[in-house]
Amino acid sequence: MKLNRWCYVVVGVVTLLLAGLVYAWSVLSLPLGAYFTEWSKAQLSLTYTICMMAFCIGCMAGGMVAGKINVKLNAWFSAALFFVGFFVASRAQSPAMLYVGYGVCCGFASGFVYNAVLSTVGAWFPDKHGLISGVLLMGFGLSSFIVGKVYQAVTPSGEGVEAWRNSFFVFGIILLVVIAVCGFFLVKPTKEDLEAQGIVAAGKKKSNANGLDIDTKQMVVRPSFWLYFLWAICMTGAGMALISQASGIAKEVGPEVAAGTITTVVGLISIFNGIGRVFFGNLFDKKGRSVTMYAVSVGFGLSSVILVAALSTKVFPLIILGFVCCGFFYGGLNPTHSAFVNSAYGATHYPMNFSLVNLNLLIASFGGTIGGMLFDASGSYMTTVFFMIGCAVISVVFTALIRKI
Repeated sequence: MKLNRWCYVVVGVVTLLLAGLVYAWSVLSLPLGAYFTEWSKAQLSLTYTICMMAFCIGCMAGGMVAGKINVKLNAWFSAALFFVGFFVASRAQSPAMLYVGYGVCCGFASGFVYNAVLSTVGAWFPDKHGLISGVLLMGFGLSSFIVGKVYQAVTPSGEGVEAWRNSFFVFGIILLVVIAVCGFFLVKPTKEDLEAQGIVAAGKKKSNANGLDIDTKQMVVRPSFWLYFLWAICMTGAGMALISQASGIAKEVGPEVAAGTITTVVGLISIFNGIGRVFFGNLFDKKGRSVTMYAVSVGFGLSSVILVAALSTKVFPLIILGFVCCGFFYGGLNPTHSAFVNSAYGATHYPMNFSLVNLNLLIASFGGTIGGMLFDASGSYMTTVFFMIGCAVISVVFTALIRKI
């Protein structure tokens, strides 16, 4: 029996809420760093880099098998791989075990199920693809904040304290069970299913406004794809720079502010990032690509200017405002990826086309490294924030250059 289409949204949000746990590495790694005192920061950080690369590969693999295997099998495979990944990581005695467990297995599983959920649930909403992408991605983005807080609460850290091993193992079991159960409820709609809910006509008009339904080979020869890809690199790189250096930026402005307050303020980026995903997904549906891309780029750039003011004046409330605004506008990035691919190049080849856009992460992930290098060179996070503003300005140029799809 088919469910009301909004039920699939709930299933998708729950699935991605757990799959997004891989983004909580900065929190999950703290007890590991305290336990393995001989491991360097670079060794621990490499785990996340590997995880993001595996995520991109998993997302692409999910696009390749879309339509060839049942989406339920995708979810069940991802659930099993999550368990294997967290189990291996929970037994880690060397960085290599972390790289294989958390980095490769969990990263691949996250990307694999991420693509499946967005393409499957999105297919139920051809008339509201941007909004639904935003709602689903809100769950994915809030995972690091919500689950990270739970992890911190139940996982004491310190030299010789191994509580993180039990937490990793329990996470593996939870992801195995919950994602596997959600898999039973993931199903792609047929034409008859959509007709039964009276959304086919609206869906055709909305989902393929440019009259295109092309495959990946046809997409990559279009200038619009590469201009959008470069836009995504700029904006994602700027966001990565902010996320990786947020604690340092806040401490530079408020050196006397308590560590707990700093953590809470940094967490606002994640919260408003989730809100922004829903807002900009809906904005894409109503106003289209151009307005949404300009809003994200200009909004993020102006929000970064608030951070400049905060660093210049050392007024801590300005940091709070800047983090809230930056998180909100940066939240518009991922739902725009999904909605752009679907509306510009059609729904038939969406899973594979979408996975290709997500490869921008392979380059943009170095934004955090650049932000750290700029701080090392200057001794101030002001240079990092100017890098963010520069990325936003360049992204506006790429937006303007997209004349036609």
